[in-house]
Amino acid sequence: MSKAKSAAPRVKHVPQRTCVACRAVQAKRTLVRLVRTPEGVFVDEQGKRPGRGAYLHLEAECWQRGLRGALDKALRTALTAEDRERLEGYYRSVVEKN
Repeated sequence: MSKAKSAAPRVKHVPQRTCVACRAVQAKRTLVRLVRTPEGVFVDEQGKRPGRGAYLHLEAECWQRGLRGALDKALRTALTAEDRERLEGYYRSVVEKN
């Protein structure tokens, strides 16, 4: 007779993503997803919009570096003035809430 192996409890998989500005790898839910669409670059709060995505921490240094060029490279597009305004406005509104 063979002994039944005791099953170890399953560990829930936590998706990991990399911040395009500081290159730190963290849990997907701790980062903000930005997505490139034909209409422009938008914040994807649910993380489900179709399009090329990139992630940033909610830290001033990461957003500054991202808007200076890291997002352009990661999203393979040039951010327009309207995109920059929209993203900066989102960051300011989130910081003011906290």
